[in-house]
Amino acid sequence: MPESLPPDLVALRDRVRDFVEEIRPLEHDLHEGAPVPEEVRREVRERSKALGLFGMTQPEPVGGSAAGPLAMTVARETLAAGNTTLSRFVFGPDPGMLRHAEGEQRARYLDPVLAGDRAGAFAFTEPSGPNAPARPTWATRAGDDLIVTGGKTFVSGGGSADFYATLVNIDAEGDLPGGAAMVLIDRDTPGVTVTREFRSLEGGSHIDLSFEGVRVPAANILGDVGEGMPRALGNIQEERLASAANACGIAIWTTEYVTRHIMGGHRSGARLADREGVRLRYSDLRIDTYAMRAMLYRTARIVEAGDEAINEVSAAKVFCTEGASRIVDTAVQLVGGQALIEGHPLERLYRRVRSSRIGGGASDILRLNVARGVIEFGSGRL
Repeated sequence: MPESLPPDLVALRDRVRDFVEEIRPLEHDLHEGAPVPEEVRREVRERSKALGLFGMTQPEPVGGSAAGPLAMTVARETLAAGNTTLSRFVFGPDPGMLRHAEGEQRARYLDPVLAGDRAGAFAFTEPSGPNAPARPTWATRAGDDLIVTGGKTFVSGGGSADFYATLVNIDAEGDLPGGAAMVLIDRDTPGVTVTREFRSLEGGSHIDLSFEGVRVPAANILGDVGEGMPRALGNIQEERLASAANACGIAIWTTEYVTRHIMGGHRSGARLADREGVRLRYSDLRIDTYAMRAMLYRTARIVEAGDEAINEVSAAKVFCTEGASRIVDTAVQLVGGQALIEGHPLERLYRRVRSSRIGGGASDILRLNVARGVIEFGSGRL
């Protein structure tokens, strides 16, 4: 539970809270939807580095502090509870699946990413619909190369990425095994085409990709053939836990915002907090937030201990993102028409939380995964 954090994580939480208030003045001249100026981003990064926050997402061998799942949960929840548009510049580039890259892969991909010189994107989701390829993205072998064909959709951040960590099904050939693998594909490789660029409800940038006979060195395989899905799921598991932490932070901020709103004056002359109907809806905000945080921190501790937690992370992601959606929706109802105006903090959060129920795994897909984990594999706990 949040109340039983060790002293070092309590200090981290307080440090992040203070940091949010420190950088908040930097938001004053920013305009909704406009790019954040580089000087503002740089200022946030430098202050974050000085407080030891920037390197929490980065490995120790490259100067990071490699914070564990529980510490990252504390930091992400607290940062989200500050509700600042500058939060995405606080942590350094996360190596993701490149974390264990060695040799040429490290020199060409990991080190430039950590230095901020290159950016990667995770290409996982297969296209659907009548025009989708007949089989998931696949590769055949051609000597020391792979020939990749297929496509990916909803590649977040792909428009500004230099390369894509792509889940590919590699065909077996002779004594060489087949199976799923994560393959690093440079954006400027012949045959790689961005077929669509689009933005989602919360303002995120995404692309669709097409691979037409793309020749990639077999040395660009991350790990071994057959490890692709576990590596992809490992990356997604971290994303889902982060999504749950962000949702809890949003719930905290929203509940506190509504508390101030209903306790303040009203044109009727009486406080909204004195109305029984308002109290009933307001209670739901606090009950949901309390339950969400209990699930979040229990799950983070399971992951921190190194236990199998695929079911628990999926459950937390569903419960917390859906809870945050209910909380923000109720808050909009209690605050009224002002909360519908573009630029209002609840209007922005409404778009964010709706998208969170799909990004990183749609709620009903994760529900099916939780059931499958128990029924077919005997995993999961109550």
